[in-house]
Amino acid sequence: MIRALISIFSLRYPTVLVYMLQNTEYHAGAYLKWFWQTTHFERVMYRRTLDRTKAARLLLTALRLGMLVQVLAGLACIGLWYTGHMEGGLAFGLAILLAYPIVWAHLAVVPLELGRLLIVKPKQGRLVRASRRHFADFNGVKIAVAGSYGKTSMKELLLTVLSEGKKVAATPANKNVSISHAYFVRKLQGDEDILIIEYGEGEPGDVARFADITRPTHAIITGIAPAHLDRYPSLDAAAKDIFSVGNVVDASQVYVNGNSADALPYVQEGQQVYTDKGVLGWKVSGITVNLDGTRFTLRKGSRKLQLYSGLLGRHQVGPLSLAAALAYELSLTPVQIEAGIAKTQPFEHRMQPYRLGDAWIVDDTYNGNIEGIRAGCALLHDLPAKRKIYVTPGLVDQGKETQPVHREMGRIIAAAKPDMVVLMQHSVTPYIQEGLHEAGFSGELLIETDPLNFYTHLDLFVAAGDLVVMQNDWPDNYS
Repeated sequence: MIRALISIFSLRYPTVLVYMLQNTEYHAGAYLKWFWQTTHFERVMYRRTLDRTKAARLLLTALRLGMLVQVLAGLACIGLWYTGHMEGGLAFGLAILLAYPIVWAHLAVVPLELGRLLIVKPKQGRLVRASRRHFADFNGVKIAVAGSYGKTSMKELLLTVLSEGKKVAATPANKNVSISHAYFVRKLQGDEDILIIEYGEGEPGDVARFADITRPTHAIITGIAPAHLDRYPSLDAAAKDIFSVGNVVDASQVYVNGNSADALPYVQEGQQVYTDKGVLGWKVSGITVNLDGTRFTLRKGSRKLQLYSGLLGRHQVGPLSLAAALAYELSLTPVQIEAGIAKTQPFEHRMQPYRLGDAWIVDDTYNGNIEGIRAGCALLHDLPAKRKIYVTPGLVDQGKETQPVHREMGRIIAAAKPDMVVLMQHSVTPYIQEGLHEAGFSGELLIETDPLNFYTHLDLFVAAGDLVVMQNDWPDNYS
């Protein structure tokens, strides 16, 4: 407790505040929620460091100066009391000194909110309104990608494959909200054949609004799972928002991941379903998965595609099949389709395998949903290894589903039969343990209280022949 108290008066404290503002994307509500649930500020920023952008440097300088002024004011009051020039100066000065960490933690958001209200919002509003016209003027194919998970992977997969025969542009990285779409459409060269637009979902109505502005011709729904339930009242509300993209796209051009059990109840008449069995009349056969990638065959009548991808796992077969089938519908040749699929590789921290000595690590730390857990555990179960190890801190943004989701997570992990499970100590750890116990897990269980030390020294933990699957991350703004 003493160490935690000292930490808010340390020279590092202003940097911690700016770091958390940066990690909550400068959203005052999320930042203040983090601030009031944090009791050990010295434990924040132990895995990453502040990205010293221009905005971060300016804010950090302002905080340091403001805190310094308040400290000097407090000392001045004490000095005036000591010299007899200010009655009550001691109490007032001490109050000023003790209050500055709380005062400036809150004052830090004032210029951000004023700037957002007076400058950023009006400018973004103009850009978004203009983007509606730009999207309407585009006469090519516009593919919207929505879902609780797998959006960025699907977008990059489509971009890689379709670019073999078409000029394709896609929204960058995970830039998936209206202002990102507006910047994206402004930078188009004008001769693109296909646009791929990722839709994020932050609150009810988001996807419907994005669809109304961008007016896609095709839509892919990658799946439904508990995610962002701190902002959506229920999984049903999130699913209805995601499926609202179908209100502006012809049903025959809406493609839904049929391997997502939670998505199936929302599929509407005429919409297409893709699975690891196939899509659009194409049938999958001969699936083989290893640490080099995934191979399978697609057949439709006399047509045949022999496909190899660097992506790992049977769960990739459905998205790969859809990309191939769409490419065929959009007039790519079999040679182009096979070449495009062959170029697909794991994205950073998404089922990304690498060697560590004579052990294999599968880094899926960017995953953040229960369906990703199923996929990672299935991969761990199916691949051979001398010792199988599963590592996770749990899932964030599960809202009221936090306990049942993590108990289910424990059961899924146990079903994969790992030799060891490593859980990073967080608020959800007991729920995962309950699930492991319910499923009769008999392997070794390690509760790690120092995640940074574990990940940093992973090479000392693994041995030759080990297979380690690491899933999920736990941002510093969660307890």
